[in-house]
Amino acid sequence: MLESGSIEAVKAIAAAATIAIGAIAPAIAIGWIGSKGVEAIGRNPESAGKVSSSMILAIAFAEAIAIYALVIALIIKFV
Repeated sequence: MLESGSIEAVKAIAAAATIAIGAIAPAIAIGWIGSKGVEAIGRNPESAGKVSSSMILAIAFAEAIAIYALVIALIIKFV
């Protein structure tokens, strides 16, 4: 049977891995969305309003994934 200290160590490592993996994909997605948005505005400056609003919405959805990973990491850590 695992000792109490071992269980806490495993929980800490699992929480750290969860937030690390859960933050990589949204970070890449936000960078990709931002670069494509700036590229689209550069090609067609008149569409800046539509592109910016769509870009901000997509970034918010990508950021939500990181928040979900944070919630899961906190659940692993404290439950």
